[in-house]
Amino acid sequence: MFTKKSLITLPQYLLPHHLLSTMMSKLTHCENTVWKNLFIKQIIKYYKVNMNESVTADINSFKSFNDFFTRELKPGVRTVIDELNAIACPADGAISQAGIIKAGQIFQAKGKSYSAFDLLGGDDERAKPFMDGSFTTIYLSPKDYHRLHMPLNGTLKEMVHIPGRLFSVNKTTTESVTGLFARNERVVALFETEAGPMALVLVGAIFVSSIETVWHGVVTPPTISKVRTWKYDQNAPTLKIGEEMGRFNMGSTIIVLFGKNKTEWINTLVADKTVELGEKIGSILINA
Repeated sequence: MFTKKSLITLPQYLLPHHLLSTMMSKLTHCENTVWKNLFIKQIIKYYKVNMNESVTADINSFKSFNDFFTRELKPGVRTVIDELNAIACPADGAISQAGIIKAGQIFQAKGKSYSAFDLLGGDDERAKPFMDGSFTTIYLSPKDYHRLHMPLNGTLKEMVHIPGRLFSVNKTTTESVTGLFARNERVVALFETEAGPMALVLVGAIFVSSIETVWHGVVTPPTISKVRTWKYDQNAPTLKIGEEMGRFNMGSTIIVLFGKNKTEWINTLVADKTVELGEKIGSILINA
């Protein structure tokens, strides 16, 4: 039986996701002054973007809309938690869900789940450390700061680019499309931390023109048909808590995974809670 929300999202199954995202990429990287300034003004007005937090509030200083969208924050606007064993929020946004990975399943919304195995690219060894672990999913809206930062100190072990669709990741679609985050194209960064293995999953979405990391640059595009993997056995990048690790060129979702009995989320980390980069969202379990 179709619900109102499923009927709203039904057209997304028919859309040429990657073609639309490629077209959006061209628009958002266009340096035509009239076009990009008009676009920026409309987004600021519609979404009530707080430009007082930006290094520059002068829209003429942004060479393209994407330059505005991935704008840098003023120093000191966000404070990274400085507390023993604290886990820092990796992004501005809103909590979609947070909790325990039960029998390998990650809760999405209203009776819908997806497996850690599928989310991490269909690899048992990659998924094994997160069985019965913990997760949190953070949605970034168009008004949010779109750079992503480290929840803990970590050394990069592997990066994986996984092909998929590009459904919207807003609340309506999340509640309607089964296995959404394990169906969309995504980039997985696997780190070794003081809490053990940590996965940061950068999920693409409709009109997300690209995902990039600080150690690699742009990962997507290109659009791919098979999983791509990079191993970092030697000269692996090590990033500190609060350091930038990547960014979305247009908005999307980041999912954070930890292993079993390694961490716990704060009690207020619940669906729809607004969060800011750097604030405490959880703790490392001391006896982990």
